[in-house]
Amino acid sequence: MRTALLLVVLPIVCLAEPAVVIRATDLKQEPATDAPTVAALAENAAVDAGERKGGWTRVKAQDGAQGWVKMLLLRYGGPGTAKQGETGLSQMFNVARTGTSGTTVTTGVRGLDAEQITNAQPNAAELSRMESFAATKEASSGFAKRAKLQAKNVEYPAP
Repeated sequence: MRTALLLVVLPIVCLAEPAVVIRATDLKQEPATDAPTVAALAENAAVDAGERKGGWTRVKAQDGAQGWVKMLLLRYGGPGTAKQGETGLSQMFNVARTGTSGTTVTTGVRGLDAEQITNAQPNAAELSRMESFAATKEASSGFAKRAKLQAKNVEYPAP
């Protein structure tokens, strides 16, 4: 029985990676901004990071609370540095699992999966809203003059 339990728990333990929350945030029940909040995490709270889904990471806080936080709010150990409590054996598992010492770098993730990108539909109302933020050539030239910015000739894009 103990061997079976060990075989179930060991892979989960190996996948957890120590991290720190870089600013105070809510621990969410699901990987979504509008999901119910499980708990509040303070800045520099230590967590164990696990599964990743889109731009979210499932974490377990020191008090045992579990949930999801935005991936960009977590800081992992720097390259080539051992994390607190990491042994040579756990580093070996990291190298075997990821091909590196366990440090993961991800860019460009904003929480969209392949299906959402494939099924994306234009939103005319949001496009109009975005276009309302555009400045006219005259307004931007006036701002530059008041700020005493140096003029550069750049062709202004047509609307």
